[in-house]
Amino acid sequence: MIIDRLYDEVKKKGNVCLGLDTHLDYVPEKIREKYQDIDDILFEFNKGIIDRTIDLVPIYKLQIAFYEAYGIKGLVAYKRTLEYIRSLGSLSIGDIKRGDISSTAQMYGKAHFEGDFQADFITLSPYMGFDSITPYLKYIESGKKGIFVLLRTSNPGAKDIQYLKVHGPFESETDNKQVSPLYYYIGDRLHELASKYLGSSGYSPIGAVVGGTYVDEAVEIRNRYENMFFLIPGYGQQGARGKDVALYLKDGNGGVVNSSRGIIRAYKEYPDGAEKFDEYARKAVLAMKEDIENAGRL
Repeated sequence: MIIDRLYDEVKKKGNVCLGLDTHLDYVPEKIREKYQDIDDILFEFNKGIIDRTIDLVPIYKLQIAFYEAYGIKGLVAYKRTLEYIRSLGSLSIGDIKRGDISSTAQMYGKAHFEGDFQADFITLSPYMGFDSITPYLKYIESGKKGIFVLLRTSNPGAKDIQYLKVHGPFESETDNKQVSPLYYYIGDRLHELASKYLGSSGYSPIGAVVGGTYVDEAVEIRNRYENMFFLIPGYGQQGARGKDVALYLKDGNGGVVNSSRGIIRAYKEYPDGAEKFDEYARKAVLAMKEDIENAGRL
């Protein structure tokens, strides 16, 4: 099962999920001068970073918007990068955050689990209802694909909706039942579904996105959803540190922590960075890995 592959990769390499959110401005001038087509420029930059971090990183995440922004050639770079990651035997997340009615979701599944944009995992939004999730279950049942569903995200605006207190569907506000944040209602439903698909690792390929920037509920979330694997954004540029994200892990596993700009732009802090962008990306991964592992030992 795909989640067992991810679990094993984390056990061997650590928790760093490297986000290839590649903007043209992040690419050193030497690459932009060497190649004319945008797909070659973006891909060669990604390839350089992947080649220098493949032994340290269990999974790579590509936010599709950074490639859509450059049109057809940008999407070609997205496709080529996913294929390259797969050719090296590594794992990928297509960060697409889709959430739509069943017939549309079926087409998203075909595009991102079967087609040119095939990834091992994709991110989904549950806010149109759980029938927007069910079309992906056939891929879960195959054991070859997984999903990370938005639960409690890392952005400040998460509190606008995800923290709303709810009783649950069709229950009156005058009921004596305990209210809870919306993200717990969603999480409980997801956990129930996830529990039907467990790998030998004890985790489900139906995972959740939980932002590492909020720590007050971290221990409860980890304990409440013990068999759900977490994708944890917010490290680095958004403010979370090793001691924060380690709260969402269990025995050093059970989640991957994403960092994008903090790794792929790390070279910009050094005078010789452009010539060694891949080496500085590697150093940033090593520093992040050490930060998370040290926090886990406390």
